[in-house]
Amino acid sequence: MAKRKPFPLLKNLFRQSHLSSKPISSSLGRAPSFNPDTGGSIALANRLCREKKFKEAVDVLCQQKRLREAVGILDILDRSGTRPSAPIYAALLQLCLQNRSLDDGRRVHAHTKACGFMPGLFISNRLVDMYSKCGALADARRVFDDMPERDTCSWNTMIAGYAKEGRLHDARRLFDEMPEKDGFSWSTMISGYVRHHQPKEALELYGEMQRGGNDLRCNTFAVSSALAASAASRSLRQGKEIHGHITRNRLAMDAVIWSALSDMYAKCGSIEEARHIFNGTSDGDVVSWTTMIGRYFEGGRREEGFELFSDMLRSGIRPNEFTFTGILNACSTQAAEELGKQVHGHMTRIGFDPFSFAASALVDMYSKCGNVKSARTVFEGMTRPDLVSWTSMIACYAQNGQPEEALRYFELLLKSGTKPDHVTFVGVLSACTHSGLVDKGLEIFKSISEDHGLAYTADHYACIVDLLGRCGRFEEAEEIINKMPMKPDKFLWASLLGGCRIHGNLRLAKRAAEALFVIEPENAATYVTLANIYAAAGRWDEVARIRKMMDDRGVIKKPGSSWIEVKRRAHVFLVGDKSHPKAKEIYGLLEKLSTKMKEEGYIPDTNFVLHDVEEEQKEQNLSHHSEKLAVAFGIIETPPGTPIKVFKNLRICGDCHTAIGFISRITQREIVVRDSNRFHRFKDGICSCGGFW
Repeated sequence: MAKRKPFPLLKNLFRQSHLSSKPISSSLGRAPSFNPDTGGSIALANRLCREKKFKEAVDVLCQQKRLREAVGILDILDRSGTRPSAPIYAALLQLCLQNRSLDDGRRVHAHTKACGFMPGLFISNRLVDMYSKCGALADARRVFDDMPERDTCSWNTMIAGYAKEGRLHDARRLFDEMPEKDGFSWSTMISGYVRHHQPKEALELYGEMQRGGNDLRCNTFAVSSALAASAASRSLRQGKEIHGHITRNRLAMDAVIWSALSDMYAKCGSIEEARHIFNGTSDGDVVSWTTMIGRYFEGGRREEGFELFSDMLRSGIRPNEFTFTGILNACSTQAAEELGKQVHGHMTRIGFDPFSFAASALVDMYSKCGNVKSARTVFEGMTRPDLVSWTSMIACYAQNGQPEEALRYFELLLKSGTKPDHVTFVGVLSACTHSGLVDKGLEIFKSISEDHGLAYTADHYACIVDLLGRCGRFEEAEEIINKMPMKPDKFLWASLLGGCRIHGNLRLAKRAAEALFVIEPENAATYVTLANIYAAAGRWDEVARIRKMMDDRGVIKKPGSSWIEVKRRAHVFLVGDKSHPKAKEIYGLLEKLSTKMKEEGYIPDTNFVLHDVEEEQKEQNLSHHSEKLAVAFGIIETPPGTPIKVFKNLRICGDCHTAIGFISRITQREIVVRDSNRFHRFKDGICSCGGFW
């Protein structure tokens, strides 16, 4: 008797793939009914096909997620003259959906038409679901429209597809046409509005749902979505109404609603109510603790956030990497290094994964606090640093006046096989900008597109214009601006204006300022910088015009402030501030330092004083800038030789930059000033920026 040949399709496929087939344990943990060592799923499917057990063959291949081979069963069915059954189509469509394979899904659908199969309600719904979730809404709608009968699932699936893609007008039209709505219908539309930033419409629909007498007790998703809409619109009144409705109707208060309530109160500015909700949860887990801690930090209440973190540790809840990342990100934003160090200590004691994104957040925290040594130590402890960590280290060296190290780390990143993104290049270009490496910067800028295949972003253009402007190469900067594929943004014009400030280019300064007046007319920094440029040129009539323009437009200059942290307490200073308890000592020390500085050759740069007043008054105004007050306080409050770290909300002015250099040499202190742009590390009278800032 001749040996029966296996089906051709599966035989060929088996040759290509049987070695990679792996058993999948059942939900009970038992081994599958076949052994891959004796042929695997392909061999078993071949045997079942020979026995004309096609549905079982499809199930075997679907279990192993072998999509190509499973769909290939349809060809075998055609050759054998067997008509496919609904369960076969259902299994294949489900596997196409799981793999988001639109082409295979269309092939299965085409097969139903070719063999004259009339899909019932179940198969039609599965087709709509498959097309919707694979992003083919036009195909899904054609199937939906051709259905002779539809159930609630049909309508909900089509509405959900539209809502997911942001086609809310189409979703709402279908929703309104639905003959009968269930909880899923309402929650899908409400959450769709929330997800696509239409909280007003979400709340209106939620109100309609309530007025219609719909039972919400099983629909916590709609309730939580409505609370999210209240949070997004910052509507505390509506949020409280929903809270009252939950209470009055004794709705089930599960973890989702607890979290949504707490989030609503926090985002509406009522963090005490958020904490009250948090305290009322009987089974607070690490997620709820982490979320509540994050709310304190987002609200600028770091002491309470850290206190709650301590409570979390005492409660026995083990923090996860999200907890640590959230706290470290808050420390980065607020430059709270001492707090960040304590978090690092907790991480070390608990034992954290050096591969986690919490480790990357730790690198970023030390980087943004100017602690290069600690950032590097954490980074070097990571055997496989991710892109965030590499980028943080590059930015750290760039902002701390070590461009050579920033560029070296960029080369190491490339050698490691990690692909840089646009944020990485912003850090690398910044390193060139803050050190005057124009040619190197232009070379790297060119490589973004030519060597790395990335599209230029507005940030890249802002960096290269900043680089050229700082070095006075304005013709090249203008050429780049004129050829940009996108409209220059506020960061680019501000960079150009900064370069004009350094080199006194009145023509381009006016162009940049006029562009900024259109983009953000309320930003006082533009007016002040332009007025400074005119003041330096002795154009006091123009300075007066700028001042009048600010008054007419109601623009108020953001006050410069500096702060220093001593013994875990932040001390904040404004220009000319005398409210501090130690103001008398601070001003006394500055007076003594001023005398010594002048003896060593310091000359106050009165170009940084806008007012057209006598030189003596200008000098006095300069000596009371907020960063000088903070530095003086740091000298008074810390032991001799202790490094001083000051933070400023605006850019440090040129005179303060010069003066603090003298102070560092006179007091034999290392003084670090982080302004809005970078770190300035003064030691023995020299700043790490090298004059490029």
